[in-house]
Amino acid sequence: MTSLDRFEEPMRQALAQARLAAGRGEIPIGAVVVSGEGVIGAAGNDREASHDPTGHAEILALRQAALARRSWRLTGCTLIVTLEPCTMCAGAAVQSRVDRIVYGAQDLKGGAVGSLWDVVRDRRLNHRPEVIAGILEEECSVILKEFFALRRIR
Repeated sequence: MTSLDRFEEPMRQALAQARLAAGRGEIPIGAVVVSGEGVIGAAGNDREASHDPTGHAEILALRQAALARRSWRLTGCTLIVTLEPCTMCAGAAVQSRVDRIVYGAQDLKGGAVGSLWDVVRDRRLNHRPEVIAGILEEECSVILKEFFALRRIR
């Protein structure tokens, strides 16, 4: 077992959240926030149902974790997400002070954790979380590809 294997189970939980989101007609992205106590936040995208442009899985999971912690500071936590976070979600992760961001699939069109932009490693910021990419990457990519393939057929 490698040190990265510890992220596979929470990534599977994020994938479960992505599948739930897809079942609701949302883009299938899921996120969990993990602390020493285990998962303290979990969500899938909810923009369509909530009519909320900030209804991204990462934002919703971070909100749950902050409520569970009773603090906006999520030091000691890891944000695990099926798709590389966008600029909004990367910024929220920095603002929440998570220790690390773990993601599955790259987002070459809008990723802000190394692909298109690199918000979280900007040296001008006062907090820069560790980034780990590619955990269960194939599974995370497939769920998105299948979702959009079905949308193109209609």
